[in-house]
Amino acid sequence: MKKLTVAISAVAASVLMAMSAQAAEIYNKDSNKLDLYGKVNAKHYFSSNDADDGDTTYVRLGFKGETQINDQLTGFGQWEYEFKGNRAESQGS
Repeated sequence: MKKLTVAISAVAASVLMAMSAQAAEIYNKDSNKLDLYGKVNAKHYFSSNDADDGDTTYVRLGFKGETQINDQLTGFGQWEYEFKGNRAESQGS
């Protein structure tokens, strides 16, 4: 019974971590800021309908930037890309 509880706890923890979003500030100096962020979503659907069955795993990665142009004007920028986890490298993303 104890092994089953540990196994269920491990699976629950890995599922919660698999659907988490993270962020980190990688630069902040002289009114310029750059953040790196991302999200991992691991999913696989099991269905009796073949059209609904399959892997929908993806990873999202992005950068957000901010710079103070003058006292009254701030510039913002953002780049984000989503990588599909259910495709081979030869298929592209």
